[in-house]
Amino acid sequence: MGFIMEFAENLVLRLMEDPKERDRKFREHVYSMKDRCAKTKEMWSYPLRPYGFWTFERHNAQLRWDPQISQVPGRRDPYDDLLQDSYASSTKRN
Repeated sequence: MGFIMEFAENLVLRLMEDPKERDRKFREHVYSMKDRCAKTKEMWSYPLRPYGFWTFERHNAQLRWDPQISQVPGRRDPYDDLLQDSYASSTKRN
């Protein structure tokens, strides 16, 4: 009978989790969830804009009159460079 009890005890011990390992996994899970919650909270704090907000005339007007925005290489009119070059070369001849 002692053999059966020893076998059952070893079987139960093998099936049980290590408490330190279980605590480590749980702690990692809690920390990862906390990081995810912090990230979600940060994303929710960003201001939301309604559909079409960036196409309002007020915003487009600022893109045209603000030189810091309107003269950026991707937004600059390529013909402005040609006109400027031709104007500069015509003033040099005079």
